[in-house]
Amino acid sequence: MVYGVIGVIIWTENMKSMLEFYRDVLRLPLHSDHGDFIAFEFGGFRLNLGLHDKVKGPSKEPFRIMINLGVHDISEEHSRLSRKGVTFIRTPEKEAWGGWVSTFYDPDGNILQLLQT
Repeated sequence: MVYGVIGVIIWTENMKSMLEFYRDVLRLPLHSDHGDFIAFEFGGFRLNLGLHDKVKGPSKEPFRIMINLGVHDISEEHSRLSRKGVTFIRTPEKEAWGGWVSTFYDPDGNILQLLQT
């Protein structure tokens, strides 16, 4: 029986830029760095970056999956990331369900969202 999602891997050929983005720009908490596989951990969940020989270039279908990153103040985080050069495709907007969402790209063209509930 599946009891939950414990991690996600983003495969890349561009580990240096991806590591710098997730560690230095997003400031995710680094769990481990093995060079070709890097893990960030939030409680019991891991967001991983890994080198993969079948992944080439930017994401071909960036809307297929979106990773939501929880924030306490979406306006503040949007401003901070914008100053760091992050490309946003959606500025913070309040959703019908009451939360706030803002959408942006990582260096490989994967789409992520800031989510404030």
